[in-house]
Formats: sequence, C-alpha cells, structure tokens
Amino acid sequence: MIGRIAGVLVTTVILGSAQAAWADITIGGILSITGPTAAQGVGYKNAFDLMPKEMAGQKVNYIVRDDGGDPAVAVSIARKMIDEDHVDAFIGPATNPTLAAVMPVAQEAHVPVVVMAPALFDVHKYTFAFDTAQPTTLMIKGVVDHMKAHGVKTVGFIGYSDGFGDQVLDGLKLGAAGSDITVVDDERFARTDTSVQPQVLKALTHKPDVMMLGGSATPGALPSLALAQRNYKGQVYNNHGVVSPAYIQVGGQAVEGVIAPTGPLVVYDQLPDSNPVKAVATDFMTRYIAAFGPQSRNAFAGYSYDAMLIIQAGVPTALKAGAPGTQAFRDALRDGMEHVSNLIGTHGIYNMTPDNHNGMDERARVMVQVVNQSWKLMP
Repeated sequence: MIGRIAGVLVTTVILGSAQAAWADITIGGILSITGPTAAQGVGYKNAFDLMPKEMAGQKVNYIVRDDGGDPAVAVSIARKMIDEDHVDAFIGPATNPTLAAVMPVAQEAHVPVVVMAPALFDVHKYTFAFDTAQPTTLMIKGVVDHMKAHGVKTVGFIGYSDGFGDQVLDGLKLGAAGSDITVVDDERFARTDTSVQPQVLKALTHKPDVMMLGGSATPGALPSLALAQRNYKGQVYNNHGVVSPAYIQVGGQAVEGVIAPTGPLVVYDQLPDSNPVKAVATDFMTRYIAAFGPQSRNAFAGYSYDAMLIIQAGVPTALKAGAPGTQAFRDALRDGMEHVSNLIGTHGIYNMTPDNHNGMDERARVMVQVVNQSWKLMP
C-alpha cells in the first residue's frame, strides 16, 4: 500500500514537471512603431528578432503590437494582452505619455513591465515597473559638465511640451545649480509639430551662448533645422533621445557638430577595451547590423534587448514559484527582476533594489558628437 502511494506521488511530480515544461513564457511588446517617434519604434521592434526563443529551458513567445504613440491605444493593447494573451511581462512602452498610461494597468494586474524611456515614478507605488533607459539627470549631467568645461554662461532651451521635455529641462537646471550657468529661456513644441520657427526666434532674442534641446527621435531635429536657418553659430546640445542615423538623415548639415549623451551601444566599436559593456554591446550590435544593415545602428534597439535580459534574469526565480501564465510566476518574476545584480547590458550595468528599479550609473553614459554626418565618441 505504501509503495502504491509513493508511486502515485512520483507520478504526480513527473506530470507536474512535464506540464511546467509545456507552458510557454509570454512577453508582450507595446511599441510606437508608427507615429511621431517611429524612428525609435523601429529599433525597439527589430531587437525582438534577436531575442532568445527559450529562457531557462522554457519556450518564450513574443507578441509585439503598435500603439502609434497614442496613450489610449497603448492602454487598450495592454488590457488585451493581459486578458486574452495572458502575458507574463511587458517590454515597453517607450515614450513618456504611453508608459505613464500603461504602468497603472500593469500594476493593477500585477504584471511586470519594463519601460524604455526615462521615467520618473515611485517604485513603492509601481512595484511591478522597471526601466532600462538611463535617468535623464544622469545623461544631462554629461552635457552640463561639457558646458562647464567650455565656459558656457547662458543656455536657451527648446523641448517637448510633455514629461520628457520637463525631464530634460529639470536635468539641465539641476546640473547647472551652483554654477555660473543660467537657463535664459524655455520654449516648447509638440511631438507632432512640423516647425519650431516661432520658438527659435524667441529663444534667440536672449542671445544664449549655447542651445539645449529636449526633443526625441526625428522631431528632435526640428530646432536644429530652424537654428541653422537663422544662422545660429553657438554650440547646440541635444539629449540621448535623438541618437540614431534617422536623426542625422533628417537634420543633415543642420545637426553637424551637435553634442549629445548616449549609451555606449551606439559607438560600441569606438569604445576602449576597458569599457565594461563593450563585449555585450559589440555582440548585440554586430548581430543587429548583420540582420538589418549598416545604416540601422541605433540606441533604441539596445533598450529592448536590455529589457529582455532583465526579464530573463528573473525567470529562474519565477519558475521555482509556478508555471508561466500563473500569478505565482509573475509575482516571483517581479521579485527576481528586483534583485538583478551586476547584469551587463548593451547600455550599462544594472543593479536593481527595492528602492531603485533602474540601477544604472555613469558607466551607462558616453558623450558623442555628429562629425561628418555620423556619431563619434568624444574623449
């Protein structure tokens, strides 16, 4: 009798293990593949082609949908993925308006979400949210350090009229605090605008030494185009949201000489061998360029890939708690992601804690400049 019971128990364990092996991990991608920031969205999307088909021995399914940059559409996609696709985690959204709309939905459903734009959020409120993009303050500090080293006194600002524009301006002011640098003007434009001539004209009345821009993707080139038309000769700085070949294609000679911070991935082949992310960045971007061509190099694909790496790091912990598709799995996945330590990604090294769901430091930033119509690493 005891032997029969033991046999039943062993059979149950074996069947349970088989059922767990049959379950697939499902990851949903919510991306702005069309719309004003499509130049970014294509990079985010293409990275999914290079993601692993298995994590810790479990098959992974990726479902990618386009929100067109519309927060309402992003929310609709998120709810459908939760209710119908039973996703275990989200990669994206990747714009501030869309991620701000989706994070509460993911939190309510207790589904981990890795957003890919610099987001300011309370990690104790949004415990299921993580971010692979460098904090704007970290990136803009590199810009301000360059300004200080070159004796800049006055800065004009032209940026998006949304949360991202606010973050860039706040980072500029924070970095300049206590120095001789003064922000003399604050002009804004919408992501869908096709011209910023009025904003540029107003900014130039203050005769700033340099201009700091707070847009992203190809619309981020609009102020440079308008400044060139007005024959502005001062240094123009931009932010990490514009660092891609598409920005240079749109801006042309108007963006020649622009200085911006970015993650190491964009200039992986210019990094010194001592850079701790060079190996991972080189491996990823080499495969990416092989798949999508030499003009496809961009920073944005790396944020998607790093999001996958963070999720992948949490999967072994999650599998100990339950099968994919269950709340036990998603809860444990979140816990595993929150304890990621010294994870080398394409953009930096991630060290998550309960108080920090980004975990990046200055190793995630380099300074680049447009030289002869390509991005070059600055000393």
